[in-house]
Amino acid sequence: MLNTEAAFLMTECKSKPIEFHALDNREVVAHFDGGDISSDAGGLLLREVEQRSGILKGFAACFTDYRKPEWIEHPVEDLLAQRIYGLCLGYEDLNDHDELRADPMLAVMVGKKDPKGEYRREARDRGKALAGKSTLNRLELTRADAGTGDRYKKIVMNPEAIDRLMVDHFLDAHREPPGQIILDLDATDDPIHGHQEGRFFHGYYDSYCYLPLYIFCGEFLLSAQLRSADVDPAKGALTDLKRIVAQIRGKWRRAHILVRGDSGFCRDAIMDWCERQEIDYVFGLAKNVRLLKEISEELKSAEAASARTGEMARSFKNLRYRTLENTWSRTRRVVAKAEHLKKGSNPRFVVTSLPAKLFPAEVLYEALYCARGEMENRIKEQQYGLFADRTSTGTMRGNQLRLYFSSIGYILMHDLRRLALKGTALERAQCTTIRLKLLKIGAQIQVTVRRVWIRMAAGYPYKDIVQQALDNLRQVPLRC
Repeated sequence: MLNTEAAFLMTECKSKPIEFHALDNREVVAHFDGGDISSDAGGLLLREVEQRSGILKGFAACFTDYRKPEWIEHPVEDLLAQRIYGLCLGYEDLNDHDELRADPMLAVMVGKKDPKGEYRREARDRGKALAGKSTLNRLELTRADAGTGDRYKKIVMNPEAIDRLMVDHFLDAHREPPGQIILDLDATDDPIHGHQEGRFFHGYYDSYCYLPLYIFCGEFLLSAQLRSADVDPAKGALTDLKRIVAQIRGKWRRAHILVRGDSGFCRDAIMDWCERQEIDYVFGLAKNVRLLKEISEELKSAEAASARTGEMARSFKNLRYRTLENTWSRTRRVVAKAEHLKKGSNPRFVVTSLPAKLFPAEVLYEALYCARGEMENRIKEQQYGLFADRTSTGTMRGNQLRLYFSSIGYILMHDLRRLALKGTALERAQCTTIRLKLLKIGAQIQVTVRRVWIRMAAGYPYKDIVQQALDNLRQVPLRC
């Protein structure tokens, strides 16, 4: 972030020195006269990634701007870029932008031709190239039916277009279809602390929260839908699956697709649709008396083995299962895990369309179903590293947009990882590590008529990674 106090004191002839405790026989004296200094010089790599991926430009195309063109100083693309770059750099709050708006480094990232804001229309805005919080929050507060007649808040998002963009970005990232497309579904809690629309107390999470639904394919985020916590965990999942699969098969008609999720998504409607669409699935299945009876002998054997060795013992078994109330439309394959741990019995069940001949019970459970845990890491990365839980505006629509901001920020950081950091020590790093080690570079900024000089800290320890990242990006064609 720009040291705005430094910029202010530069107008004085001489700043007042600040004296610190002496270093041996040397005085330690500081001045606020270093010029424009930012802690975020590494953010320029994000701008280079955007030039190749075009995700922010595509995101901006999902909005309709009803403002009068002659009064616009901050186009929609600039507002969205400022907001999302801010999240990537660690600035989670709108309030942060009242200081960030004076940072020429962020202005360069956004693409402002006047990065120091010296030629702004209003005198009060000069020296601040970017938008403040009062302008940025119009994005979140605009109603779905806003139009030219509204006074201030008239930048309308198109959620359907944003949903399509996220899947299209995944498709464009692959020249050929992956060998197998695994769509991971999961819901998580998003605690809320005010009286936002959709507020509901969830007994399992013991808090007032939202219950967003995520769909990933590997590290690619395909969908993020905000929901109230008073819904079934699977609500909306089938609708999202139909949309995503249609987009995938529109490009790769013969691609093999597998859907994976925990027991919250084990619903006959989802499984029946998958079967009719020739899509495979693996879902967790909640245990019940009938299922436990089927593996009672295996559980006893596991308990005896654990007692002998003092270690965990387990075995697997294939079952054919259908609900007694006929809530399932057919009999299906169930894989049971009979496991005994030091703390006691731990039986688990999954239901699948995959054949036992090709996917033995142990392989299916341990190598395929348990691998869905990686998706949970991606959700945590977005929620905590890119502030997907900052859903504190008043309406569900506004908070859905905040979730989209975080989602596009995650996609941009993932593009940085896969396009720029391939082959580096940060290739598998999470967003928070990338931010700390790669984006947070101290630098002095000087803007002249012909150049923007970025003088980075000489002692920065990851210079080689920055250079390799740039070399990698030069191999990727420009899109913007």
